[in-house]
Amino acid sequence: MRRDVFQAIADPTRRAIILLIAAQAMTPNAIADHFNTTRQAVSKHLRILTECELVQQEPRGREIYYQLQVAKMKDVEEWLAQFRTLWESRFNELDQVLADMKNSEIGSVNE
Repeated sequence: MRRDVFQAIADPTRRAIILLIAAQAMTPNAIADHFNTTRQAVSKHLRILTECELVQQEPRGREIYYQLQVAKMKDVEEWLAQFRTLWESRFNELDQVLADMKNSEIGSVNE
């Protein structure tokens, strides 16, 4: 079964791995050093991220480095963009409500 990007990022450990390798490619052992879990558990997370094409393996000598596939993160960004306009309009409405409340409080103090 092929997992999708959203299944991959649903797990907090995989999100943490993505953050780690976003800046630089890392070996599985280097990644595992950042977690209080087994190397096998980290390998399972890396396998899922690889299946979803969020990370790519890059052999360098005897080591394998994992690097983030930034283009694949576009799927997540595009999905979230649908909600950005909605959130911004709701925040603007909230700003207006708060401003109205503040103005009515100032008006009642001055009376």
